[in-house]
Amino acid sequence: MIINDLNPRIEETEEFDYSKYKRIPQKPGCYVISNFEQVILYIGKTINLQNRFLQHLDSPEKTKLTILGKAYWFSYSLRNDEFGISKLERGWVNHFELHNGELPILNKIHAGL
Repeated sequence: MIINDLNPRIEETEEFDYSKYKRIPQKPGCYVISNFEQVILYIGKTINLQNRFLQHLDSPEKTKLTILGKAYWFSYSLRNDEFGISKLERGWVNHFELHNGELPILNKIHAGL
């Protein structure tokens, strides 16, 4: 599944690289990490997208080569409140799981748990 299949749609996308971190807002939202072809590897939520972006770049688990390729894009949508963030993430994860029969390759737990 690619990021364009998500509903609601992704608002912004940046390259998943240290040189791009200042372009990521320090605001709450949901995000997707995908490979070069925009195949989804991870879906998450956070109260600070920029901090989470940097945390993932420092994580060997999120930067390693997978059977679907390496993380290349960081795509996100902003939300103003915890309920909105959780609802969006849960929707994206559930949509992915219904479409693929499993969680994204780098996700370990169900959203909302």
